[in-house]
Amino acid sequence: MTAFPGQRRWIVPAFLLAVAAVSAGVWRYGYLQALDQLARRGDADLALASDRLSTQLQVYRELAVLMADHPALEGLDDPARARAAQALLLRVADKTAALDVVYARADGRVLAAARGITGPDLRGTPAFERALHGALGSEHGLLGATGLRAYTYAAPVFGAGGAVRGALVVVADIEDVEQTWRGSAPVVFFTDTGGEVFITNRSELMFWTRPPGAPGLVPADGRDRDFAIGRIGRHEVWKLGWGPYVPARALHLSRDLPVIGFTGEVLVDVAPALRLAGLQAAAVAAIFLAFGALLYLATERRRTLARANAVLENRVAERTRALSDANAQLRREVSERQEAEAALKRAQADLVQAGKLSALGQMSAGISHELNQPLMAIRQYADNGAALLQRGRTGAVADNLSRISQLAARAARIIRNLRAFARNESEPMARVDLAAVVESAVELTGARLRAEGIELDWRPPVAPVWVRGGEVRLSQVLINLVNNAADAMAGQAERRIRIRIEDGAKLAVSVRDTGPGIADPEKIFEPFYSTKEVGGGMGLGLSISYGMVQSFGGNIRGANAPGGGAVFTLELERWPEERAA
Repeated sequence: MTAFPGQRRWIVPAFLLAVAAVSAGVWRYGYLQALDQLARRGDADLALASDRLSTQLQVYRELAVLMADHPALEGLDDPARARAAQALLLRVADKTAALDVVYARADGRVLAAARGITGPDLRGTPAFERALHGALGSEHGLLGATGLRAYTYAAPVFGAGGAVRGALVVVADIEDVEQTWRGSAPVVFFTDTGGEVFITNRSELMFWTRPPGAPGLVPADGRDRDFAIGRIGRHEVWKLGWGPYVPARALHLSRDLPVIGFTGEVLVDVAPALRLAGLQAAAVAAIFLAFGALLYLATERRRTLARANAVLENRVAERTRALSDANAQLRREVSERQEAEAALKRAQADLVQAGKLSALGQMSAGISHELNQPLMAIRQYADNGAALLQRGRTGAVADNLSRISQLAARAARIIRNLRAFARNESEPMARVDLAAVVESAVELTGARLRAEGIELDWRPPVAPVWVRGGEVRLSQVLINLVNNAADAMAGQAERRIRIRIEDGAKLAVSVRDTGPGIADPEKIFEPFYSTKEVGGGMGLGLSISYGMVQSFGGNIRGANAPGGGAVFTLELERWPEERAA
């Protein structure tokens, strides 16, 4: 910020004048906006009070109309009927909080009244006179000697020929109507056609009057009160000195209520609007003053910031180069890690296949024995069938052929299970019968178990148990668990393997042995962890089985059985259709 010496002395006064002008404009705009909001809120409050008053008086209006045709109001010249009608009107007055409910005939004489405070004769009252002309009449004023403010409805009672034979008059207590909203903010009052305040929530304004053709109100006793009127935009603001419960400056709004013959008026305190406008103007002035003070400091600091910015840019450039080098190194490491993971997956697949081939090598002797038995039996039945055929015993020949078919199916089933176990492929998730998979694993390992004298306790279920998984991988896991159980029981006096399918809250199959148990259950699924002697295994079987079970959403865990030995539990997901069933 630069200026000549002669001009510099005018900068501060000119700036302050500009700030004052802007603040004044902001004050006026904010005040008008706040008055608009106050006007909307005051209009809503006045509408609510007017509707409440109209609704409360409507109750008495409807009461007069409905009670006019009551049969109890006929034949009231009879004293007994007159007493009954009076009792009825008293009950109605008590239930509706009416000052009085009166029935008078056409000449104005009162025949029945709830409380009798209206007097014995209603002739000359505006409401009654209008009811005699066949219309609903209404009036307001002070009620006789009681001095109570009342609003009266008179409904005509028609005779048999259509002529008016009387009127039912209901007198409402205005003070009771005011009870629900007396003292509430803002100031609300209702003036009649003569300009007199007849209903209000501020008792000090009661019976004040408005001079003809002039705004404002004059107290009932005629004393002078401070009053001035001003306009802010389209709003009318009154400056008042009417008492502690009436705002000193108020926004004036009015609403005509022709149904009940009143004009509703409201006085909304504008002090919040003044405070809000003042705060807005002060905030703008403070912002401008702060801006002016900071502008000089900003110009002085610009050169310093420019030098600091140059230094910072150099540092950012150096840091960017370092980050680029680190990012390139990170990409190289990520690429190397991905290649290592791919190599690990290939090695794992090779280990899986090697494990299966190793298991096949262990089972080869038993499998060849299993295949040799049906083949020898097939040969024997074939020779017997040829001899029986020469003798003409065709029935026996058919029986031999049936036995040959069964033995051939058995051999084919053994070969099919062996081929499925030996193939190396990644099958998709499918609907697999868990019982059939366990039966296949038992058939492939049965020869070894019988050769080693191991008792197998397996009870297949009567119905298929459908799970989500891969048949080949699931069979390999079960064969691995059975072979591990057989290896663990080597040298044990009691050797028994128990296999069960547990169809409970979770679908699971358990393999339990009678071996020495697990020394460290927390490590059994870690790669290369093995309790066998050197050369007995690489310790990858359970780790690979764990990965297989995890691949189709299952879980496997091992623990020591309570009675001795180890138990491995394989939890599987039910097939969705079976789970829904």
